[in-house]
Amino acid sequence: MEGGGDKGTICVTGGTGYIASWLIMRLLRRGYRVHATSRSYPGNKKDISFLTNLPGASENLKIFDADLDHPETFGAAIQGCTGVFHVAHPIDFEGKEPEQVINERAIDGTLEILKVCLDSKTVKRVVYTSSGSAMGFNKDHLDVVDESIWSDIEFIKSLRPIGASYYISKTLTERAVLEFAQGNGLDVVSVNPSYVHGPFICPKVPGSVSVSLAMIFGNKDMYPLLAKIPMVHIDDLASAYIFLLEHPQAKGRYICSSLDITIEKLSEFLSAKYPEYQIPPPHSLKDFEGFRYPNFSSKKLLDIGFNYEYSLEEMYHGAIQCCKEKGFL
Repeated sequence: MEGGGDKGTICVTGGTGYIASWLIMRLLRRGYRVHATSRSYPGNKKDISFLTNLPGASENLKIFDADLDHPETFGAAIQGCTGVFHVAHPIDFEGKEPEQVINERAIDGTLEILKVCLDSKTVKRVVYTSSGSAMGFNKDHLDVVDESIWSDIEFIKSLRPIGASYYISKTLTERAVLEFAQGNGLDVVSVNPSYVHGPFICPKVPGSVSVSLAMIFGNKDMYPLLAKIPMVHIDDLASAYIFLLEHPQAKGRYICSSLDITIEKLSEFLSAKYPEYQIPPPHSLKDFEGFRYPNFSSKKLLDIGFNYEYSLEEMYHGAIQCCKEKGFL
């Protein structure tokens, strides 16, 4: 147990996802009571035993059915909570829905949840999950980005990268969240993680882990996303969330990214570390001209006392071990 005593009750939205499920595990370990939300699908019972079987879950975890399309359904989960981690976000990488529909759902749903937090009278701080993609696509081609930078929507549209609609909706939603917080006196801290990598407790391989493991899985369609990629270990990210919830001076946006690596360097690292897999040699990867992210500066987070603990080796070891244990490798 990391923390002793009664830490109070925290709500985590999107509880069955990669980030949220790991965060729930860490919150329980730290001594918090947790209200997690999960979207249910008619006629399709979702297996959430990976959450309900966590240590401490039987006493300190409650699961609530809630849906971003009906944000009023989050009221019961938020009631009585002192903090809210808003992690849920509509994802449509296949482009099944029009961009405007996704943006409106994300923004409207999130702002309604913030209104519920405001009306609760108990929520002291909301930690909102944005994305590094809300600052990584700048048309000035900066070498390094920090929290003062915002992605350019038209630049994203012109590049048409895989996941463009997600990057756009994350940028627009974060802007709306911070504007609402300022206008209504709600304490909101926004976290901008880069590609989240490492082990996972959810049943499927998380999307960001699939990207990071593309060369292990031999998924060439994902290679352009690895051209130059920023990464953070899932456990470092969960620690940063809790750190930012608890730190009295935390304010505004925070990048959470511990390293940047090119596909060529990643190929060298994986070939040396995992010779049992058919990793493409660096010289063969020049055809995969994907978007090269700028370096992400975590100076603001580090300056208030946070420290990253995990290396690239630990990210890959954790992810590969999990994939083996769950039968994906």
